[in-house]
Amino acid sequence: MTPASPLDEMVDGAAGIRPHWRGLFGALSAFDRGEIAERAARLDRHFAEEGATSLLPGGEDGPAWRCDPVPLMLSAAEFESLAAGLAQRAALLEAVLQDVYGPQALLASGALPPALVYANPAFLRSCRAPEGRRDGPLLQLYAADLLRAPDGRWRVLRDRTAGATGLAHVLENRRALARHVPELVGARELRRLGPFFDLWQDALQRLAPAAAGGRNPGVAMLTAGHASPHWTEHVILSRRLACALVEPGDLTVRDGGLFLKTLRGLQPVDVLLRRMDGRQMDPLEADQSPWHGVAGLLDAVRGGRLRIVNDPGAGFAEAPALAAFLPALAEPLLGGPLHLGAARTLWLGDPVARAEVLGDLPRWMIRRALDGTVRSITAGALPEAARAELAQRIQATPEDYAACERIPASVAPCAGPAGLEPRPVILRLFLLQDGTGWRALQGGLARAFAPPDARTGARPETLFAKDVWVPAEDATEIQGPRMLAIRAVPIRRGSGDIPSRAADNFFWLGRYLERLEGGARLLRVAASRLAASEPSPRALAELKTLGACLVRAELLEAEAAQQIGTVPVTAALLREVRERGRMQGLLGQVARLAGLLRDRLTGEMHLALNRGLRQLREEFDAVPAGREANRGLEALGHASAGVLAFAATVAGLAAENMVRGGGRLFLDLGRRVERAQAIVAELARCLDQPGAAGQPARLEPGLALALELRDSVITYRTRYLTVLQAAPVLDLVLADEGNPRGLAFQLSAARDMLLDLETGADLTRESPLAALAEDLLEEARAMVREVAEAPSEAEAAIALRPRLVALEGALAVLSDRITRRWFALLPAPHSLGPAPAIRLRGAA
Repeated sequence: MTPASPLDEMVDGAAGIRPHWRGLFGALSAFDRGEIAERAARLDRHFAEEGATSLLPGGEDGPAWRCDPVPLMLSAAEFESLAAGLAQRAALLEAVLQDVYGPQALLASGALPPALVYANPAFLRSCRAPEGRRDGPLLQLYAADLLRAPDGRWRVLRDRTAGATGLAHVLENRRALARHVPELVGARELRRLGPFFDLWQDALQRLAPAAAGGRNPGVAMLTAGHASPHWTEHVILSRRLACALVEPGDLTVRDGGLFLKTLRGLQPVDVLLRRMDGRQMDPLEADQSPWHGVAGLLDAVRGGRLRIVNDPGAGFAEAPALAAFLPALAEPLLGGPLHLGAARTLWLGDPVARAEVLGDLPRWMIRRALDGTVRSITAGALPEAARAELAQRIQATPEDYAACERIPASVAPCAGPAGLEPRPVILRLFLLQDGTGWRALQGGLARAFAPPDARTGARPETLFAKDVWVPAEDATEIQGPRMLAIRAVPIRRGSGDIPSRAADNFFWLGRYLERLEGGARLLRVAASRLAASEPSPRALAELKTLGACLVRAELLEAEAAQQIGTVPVTAALLREVRERGRMQGLLGQVARLAGLLRDRLTGEMHLALNRGLRQLREEFDAVPAGREANRGLEALGHASAGVLAFAATVAGLAAENMVRGGGRLFLDLGRRVERAQAIVAELARCLDQPGAAGQPARLEPGLALALELRDSVITYRTRYLTVLQAAPVLDLVLADEGNPRGLAFQLSAARDMLLDLETGADLTRESPLAALAEDLLEEARAMVREVAEAPSEAEAAIALRPRLVALEGALAVLSDRITRRWFALLPAPHSLGPAPAIRLRGAA
């Protein structure tokens, strides 16, 4: 084979620029080398701010998602030829799947060896329908990886039938290029991506089984959750397809149907878009861990109450060895040969094929016959001893291996540090079965590798995604069935249309945001006191109280609090904002919950959280460690002020960008409960002021600190213009419903939210949790009245400490009851045998 040309995607055989590249090449020529690198850096920042990860669709991990500013161009004619060839290939794979999961005539005739079927871990016996063809396709979405061989023709490298990942990358790459490289996007009129997703959304609606009874079908996307390497893609796709993004714990099977568990009740799900391993979907039937999946899911499919796409068993067609049999199967199943060639593949269980491969082993890529997730072995790159060992393994168990002919990939221009540089590319195209035929996405995803990685087959250190452009000339829009007529949706307003898992995460996001803000407020006040060269006796008293508050917030050890003001204690406080400190831990909790809720946060909210958390981490890391007290306290105060600004930004965005109900309600409820507990806990410590021998305790230091921690100093001075007194301070901190930093504000807001959640529009229903919040509010008012009416306000205020401690405990009880009422989840059922200890989901 002749080697690939340095830029053979851009130039033709006569070293001229291919016609479909000329407009783009003209736009590229206007950039100097530095500007191309600068645009690449902009794209990197864009994806970092978006929180996008996992560039390798189909891989478990890999390099960060990076997008090359230079797209890959395909001519309209070339793209149509590829689309037609892949549509034929998808139809063949559908026919193979229908047979393997149906009558199994291919096995009976010997066209497929049993070793490739029954030994395949992706072959799910529970998905078989031996009586004949199923109602509807097993494949709805299909993708294929291709490369251009040295002869100029495209070859299929791998079929993607389980999940066809990468579609969100296509959408985001196009959006990012339009924003950061508009000169290139405007150079050519391109085919649009949107119609493909409109067709997909319509096709999902049409797949609803007859059991839906004519109602509007319920469509959901099933994901393994935030831990999945494809979580970002799932979020983007679910939004684009307007379907619910759910995890197994959000679903339950009742009376043969699948339902989504929400606070309002059970909502039927008719079509499930699968984005997790089919072997983990039903713990009662799959040979996987018993606490994964949804019990009874496949039974709902067999009963005709649910459609899953792609079918849980569709991953069978991704077995590398199956590609060796497809050319021969095309004639009997399709009535003709495959129009689009593939990389020549041999199953080494065949003695003739095995002899050919072992006779010239360096020419081949060796793959596991049934597991496409295992990386290929480039035999020619192995040392002689390792190659001999590989040959021995093949001889020992030949049926476990397949061999794929090595094909040098064509190269395309990519942005590099010195300008444009050639890199090998692999192309992925996507097709959809819309009910009338296979429709191709008018673009795709390309991956560009560093040449050494492509040559050796090693995992790449640097990997770029490239947007795939198809010029719009001679193109027509995708044509498909007319939109499905659906019933009018009744207007509904309320707070219950949210899964319990999401409500739980919103509640704890609010609590951790408040803990982060409360910790920062304590540290800022402490830094201001500690920075004084000669603290006054009043400041020393406030420091002692601050020490107790810091202990309660887990920002200081109890022993160290007795020595607050010394250099070692100051150094200990500085460590709390550095790596593995309490504040860093709170940042991590907020980041984790924001990630879990990515599908339910607006773009502005997610961007503010992502940027703010990254900036705060940088500010925390900048706080000096050790005994650099003066510089450290200044940096600590600056970092704490940054946290307060971040918390205010998030609160403002939630108020302006989130509908009052559902997620925002639980986010706010979490903040109110957490802040209320902090208020009473800190006030109890502020009132614990020791007096001199034989003298009553002086409450002024504690009262001043209580006002400062509640950010209420200016309000108090404006109202009273006098010295600190217990009753007015306690009224402002405990009983004033107009003070957003006071206890009464938190309790009245929590009462109203709980009333909304428990009764909705039905005002005749009782709300036990709202009644509990009202009782706690009345207790706060009663404490203020008793102090105001007492002969000695100071003594009466000091006597409140046990009641404040009891009030803190009552708030913890309220939090526990909220959890039991809406968030408590039972572990998933399993079939037989003891299950290991199961950790209940939730952020607490």
